[in-house]
Amino acid sequence: MVTSSSDRENVYFASDQVACFRGGRTVFVGVTFSINSGGAVLVKGPNGIGKSTMLRILAGLMRPIYGTLKWHDHKTHVEPEIHFKRIHYVGHHDPVKPALTVIENVSFWASLHGTRDHVQSALEEFDIAHLADVPARFLSAGQKRKVNLTRILTAPTRLWLLDEPTTGLDAATVAKFEQCMAAHRNSGGMIILSTHTPLDLPEAQVLNLSDYQPEAAAHDNLY
Repeated sequence: MVTSSSDRENVYFASDQVACFRGGRTVFVGVTFSINSGGAVLVKGPNGIGKSTMLRILAGLMRPIYGTLKWHDHKTHVEPEIHFKRIHYVGHHDPVKPALTVIENVSFWASLHGTRDHVQSALEEFDIAHLADVPARFLSAGQKRKVNLTRILTAPTRLWLLDEPTTGLDAATVAKFEQCMAAHRNSGGMIILSTHTPLDLPEAQVLNLSDYQPEAAAHDNLY
C-alpha cells in the first residue's frame, strides 16, 4: 500500500480567516483551523452549506475572497503548482473518462504526480485489478468511485482532500478505505474530508461550517 512520504518531519497546513463569496452570496467567513502530521479534519454541516466549496479552496481550485492558506509559513497560492504536488483531491463527482480503460484513467492521474509505479498495486488494493482493461463507460457507479479513489494510492502525498469519498461503496470497500486512511495517518499523512457516512477516523477535529455562516459570525462579534 502506498501512503504518504516516509519523511516523517512534522508539517502543518492551516486555514486562517478564510471567507468565500459565490453565487451572489457569502458562503462562509472566518474559517480557521490547522492540521498537523497524522491529523484529520472532518468537515461537517447540512447540504448546501459549502463543504465542497471549502475543500476546493483547500485544494487550490478556488481562491477565497479573504484569508490565507498556509503550508508551514508559506502561503499556498504563491506557488500553486507546489501545493498541487502535496495533495490528492477527490471530489464529489467521479471524473472518470468513459472512453479510457480503468488503467488508462488511473495511469493518467498517477502521471500528474510524476510516477506510475504504484498503479497496479492501487487497483489491487481496491479490488478492481480485474477491470484494468475495461472501458470506464461499462462500470457501475460504485466501480467508478473505486477507480477515482485509487488516485490516493498511486503516488505519495502529504494531504488527502476528500469530498464524500464513500458514496456508492459497499461495506467491505468502506472498511478497506478506512484501513487506507489509517495507514496514511500513521505514516505522517493528513486527511481533510466531508462525509455523511460514519467512518472510523480516530481523534479527528470537527470543522462545522455552520459555525462560520455570516449570521453566526456577526452574532459572535457582538460579544
